[in-house]
Amino acid sequence: MTVLQVDDLSVTLHTPNGSLEVINRLSFSMADGEKLGIVGESGCGKSVAVLALMRLLPPDSTVRGKVLLEGRDILALTEKEICQIRGNRIGMIFQEPMTALNPVKQIGSQISESLYLHLDLNRKQRQDRVIDLMDQVGLPVNRFPLDLYPHQLSGGQRQRVMIAMAIACNPGILIADEPTTALDVTVQEQILNLIQDLADSLGMALILISHDLGVIARTAQTVMVMYTGGIVEKGPTADVFQNMMHPYTYGLFSAIPHAGSSMVSGRKRLNSIPGQVPELHLRPRGCPFADRCFKAGPACNKKAPEATTISEDHQVWCYHPLTQKDKIGKIESG
Repeated sequence: MTVLQVDDLSVTLHTPNGSLEVINRLSFSMADGEKLGIVGESGCGKSVAVLALMRLLPPDSTVRGKVLLEGRDILALTEKEICQIRGNRIGMIFQEPMTALNPVKQIGSQISESLYLHLDLNRKQRQDRVIDLMDQVGLPVNRFPLDLYPHQLSGGQRQRVMIAMAIACNPGILIADEPTTALDVTVQEQILNLIQDLADSLGMALILISHDLGVIARTAQTVMVMYTGGIVEKGPTADVFQNMMHPYTYGLFSAIPHAGSSMVSGRKRLNSIPGQVPELHLRPRGCPFADRCFKAGPACNKKAPEATTISEDHQVWCYHPLTQKDKIGKIESG
């Protein structure tokens, strides 16, 4: 059953350079329990896209298209109606818990807030639910009392509090926006394993935004590669990773360091994508990746490409999808 259907989602924000479209006709769907990974460089619109799903963009922004959650169009709801969905049917784990958590409220109070707003529970039931949530995220109350404040916890512990808040009402969809930002490697692994285990055990659909392609590979069933507010490649994770067709997707993978490589042993430097993500007001007229792409041709500078179907559910937005010869040539020249 489809839990989320996004059709032609476009977002325009007001900037110092005028009104600019930051998300361009984004379309995808998710089934119950499905895990979707979204990847791309900073500035590609990943966070703006999920904030649009939550209706958390600035009030002067313009959002077009359809976002159907369990058949209801989120974009057509009133503010009162959307408040009944946030934290209830959609939960979100933000990038930085220290800024997302209220520094002057105790963690128990912050976790119980959505229970008070969305569920018909008395005070004792809410407290029992909070204690159970703390256990689920690895913060038993005998060691982490509910009257602690965020500054009394480590970064990983604060992120666990955020996860408890996000899953408090058993939402149908859990959004994790770079949930391991600023955490050390060991804690990152723990947090990611926790999110995946909770999504599996509670049957939630998961949208995971990450720069770590390894995390996406082992977590997501479907991957969506974004660049300057649009999708450039999308499909089953295993299919896309084994048969990447867009030069941008291939560039992201080529930049990953491999075990055993050494910069002091005489081996070649890591590959990198030339240039950088363009500013919104400086995006090319045609394909947004054209000025960084080794396969760009005249058509790429005239009009943005439409989707090309590679295999079942695997699509690429490119005039010149990669061939095996292209990939071998890039490896030899890398």
